[in-house]
Amino acid sequence: MERPAWLAWADTLQTVAAAGLAYCQNPFDRERYGQIRRVAAEILAANTDLTLPAAEERLEAEPGYVTPKVDVRAAVLDGDRVLLVREVVDGRWSLPGGWADVGESPAEVAAREVREEAGLTVRPVRLLALLDKQRHPHPPQLSYVYKIFFLCQVLGGSLAPSAETPGVGWFARDGLPPLSLDRILPAQVERIFRLAAEPGAPPDFD
Repeated sequence: MERPAWLAWADTLQTVAAAGLAYCQNPFDRERYGQIRRVAAEILAANTDLTLPAAEERLEAEPGYVTPKVDVRAAVLDGDRVLLVREVVDGRWSLPGGWADVGESPAEVAAREVREEAGLTVRPVRLLALLDKQRHPHPPQLSYVYKIFFLCQVLGGSLAPSAETPGVGWFARDGLPPLSLDRILPAQVERIFRLAAEPGAPPDFD
């Protein structure tokens, strides 16, 4: 799925506006940067279900120089099976994971997310991929996102759902349930299996 042109325009305008408002002291220039941010919000409001005030609030929540968000995912494999959790947001399935938090390394995020979402204690053992989400056919998203995938080894625990992930289970490589495409693509699951089967293979990256 190609990233819509309007989303790229809004991202560019927001990046310029946020940096200008963070570092510029001239009041006239700050007013101009504010106008640029409003245009970005108008583009979002015209192409999404956000109202203009909601779009402005969302953009104002990202002060300073705009950088990508980081989505960390844990690939927990058992032969030809993969651990998946059901997302409460859309009822579809994904690798355990979520946004990286300040104060935790990416590997620590992966291990914590598996524990919280699936009930298992794991140890990340290998970086499989670092991807630019916008270069893959995910549904369009307002935030610019990097995706990190870790291969993880199970140390203990037992499968248990959570409030955010009301389902958890092992699924065959050739029998995947409907995936939450905002979070994981079938081609990415297949690539994870292939990379995991090649211990000497370098991580994928964009």
